[in-house]
Amino acid sequence: MEYHTHSPEQTEQLGADFAKTLSPGDIVAFSGDLGAGKTAFSRGVLRGLGYEGRVTSPTFAIANEYQTPGGPVVHLDLYRLTDPDSLYEIGFDEYLDGSRIVLIEWSENAGDSLPDFYKTVYISYGNDNNERTVTIGEHTA
Repeated sequence: MEYHTHSPEQTEQLGADFAKTLSPGDIVAFSGDLGAGKTAFSRGVLRGLGYEGRVTSPTFAIANEYQTPGGPVVHLDLYRLTDPDSLYEIGFDEYLDGSRIVLIEWSENAGDSLPDFYKTVYISYGNDNNERTVTIGEHTA
C-alpha cells in the first residue's frame, strides 16, 4: 500500500494507524533516505501502541526499549553498523525472539540476519519539503 503524507505529524499519524496491525513477534524493517521520516513513523507506531513518553532516534544508542500497553517494543537504528556480524554484539538475535515488536531503521544494514517474514516500510521524499511517500508491505523469503 502506498500513502502520501504532507507533514511530520501526518507521517506520525500514519505510523499510529499502522500500529493497530502490530502485535508482539512482528518485525518492521524500515528503509529510506536519511531524514525521510523513519523515526517520525516509528514515534507514531509507539503512540499508536499507547506509549506516552519521549521517543527519540536510537542512532547512537542503537537500541531503545519501550513498554507499551500494546506490548514491549524495541526500536533499533542500524545506520552506524557497517558489518552485519556486529549485530550479534548488540544482541540482535535476542530481539527477534518473538516476545516484542521490533522496529528496525536502516534494516538494509542487517544483511541476511532478518527472518524469512517481516513487514516493510519504505519512506521517500515527495515533491515538496514536507511531502513523503510511504510504502507499506511484507517480505517473505
